[in-house]
Amino acid sequence: MAGSSFGRLLTLSTFGESHGPAVGGVLDGVPPGIPLVEVDIQRELDRRRPGQSSVTTERAEPDTVEILSGVFEGRTMGTPVAFLIRNSSARSSDYESIKDVFRPGHADWTYFAKYGVRDWRGGGRSSGRETAARVAAGAVAKAILSRRGIAVLGYTVEIAGVRARAFDPAEIERNPVRSPDAGKAAVMIQKIEEAKKAGDSVGGVAEVRVSGCPAGLGEPVFDKLEALLAHAIMSIGAARSVEVGAGIEAARMRGSQFNDELAMDSGRVTTRTNNAGGIAGGISTGSDIIVRAAFRPPASISLPQASVNVRGDPVTVEVMGRHDPCIVPRAVPVMEAMTALVIADCLLMQDARGGTGGHGGTPDPRGR
Repeated sequence: MAGSSFGRLLTLSTFGESHGPAVGGVLDGVPPGIPLVEVDIQRELDRRRPGQSSVTTERAEPDTVEILSGVFEGRTMGTPVAFLIRNSSARSSDYESIKDVFRPGHADWTYFAKYGVRDWRGGGRSSGRETAARVAAGAVAKAILSRRGIAVLGYTVEIAGVRARAFDPAEIERNPVRSPDAGKAAVMIQKIEEAKKAGDSVGGVAEVRVSGCPAGLGEPVFDKLEALLAHAIMSIGAARSVEVGAGIEAARMRGSQFNDELAMDSGRVTTRTNNAGGIAGGISTGSDIIVRAAFRPPASISLPQASVNVRGDPVTVEVMGRHDPCIVPRAVPVMEAMTALVIADCLLMQDARGGTGGHGGTPDPRGR
């Protein structure tokens, strides 16, 4: 099976390379009648686009989206929604001097090992540029979820070891690192700028919170909701680990501490805590779904590194060009998009069952 498609009922196929004419995608399975115009997608792309601040790459792409099909008079038609995002600021000449060298931390060697050929211009298909198509599709998924009262919110919780302590949702889009903690955001920015000045890079942690999600989404055993989310988020190039709810801290807790005790609130089943992150038995509980991911430092740094070339000769490589010193701020909308695609897909799967489950936390009056 090809590796450029994702989803079951709501399926996304993306295409394009970093320095090719364009990137884009086709999202199939979108229900008809969803309000959608290009500005809805553009709003999300503007959050991911390069060149938006001093802590991101200087590549200045407008990332203007063109909807090619599936939308008529401002509403989806139930047919595939195709979209295109043209590349306008690629500088392939930045890579001429290292086109025969495998860059450490990149997919240069593994793509060559798999295909016997690779696009050396900015990494080609392995570039983070591909995620623009994911964000565009995620905007459509968010439109589907919004009709059901489901919201997806992402933010940065840690960069270069500096962790957010306060949580102010209004602060997230006010600072370039998308931290909900204004005070810690300033320190995060400082750490990124220090690494950039030294020719280096830093990593961090992003978190996504899904609110308004009904109970009953997700499948038992192999397609558990947290498994689908982990698959989606780990498909983002720089992601190295995923946690749900308490995550790794659960390994340090007793069962009496971790278990989310159940209670009734206004006729709905709720939990007193949310260590499970809104998922139990692979199925949503009706509480907020909380998932976070650790992102490694970007691989493109200007410091000298040891490598080999396509002939196997040892070389020293210094990667020039325009690169992110920290990927986390721009990874936030990508992580939101992948989460939205998973939740929307699960929602459509539940709809296909004929409305069973998905009670949103209301017990079946027949006791089933």
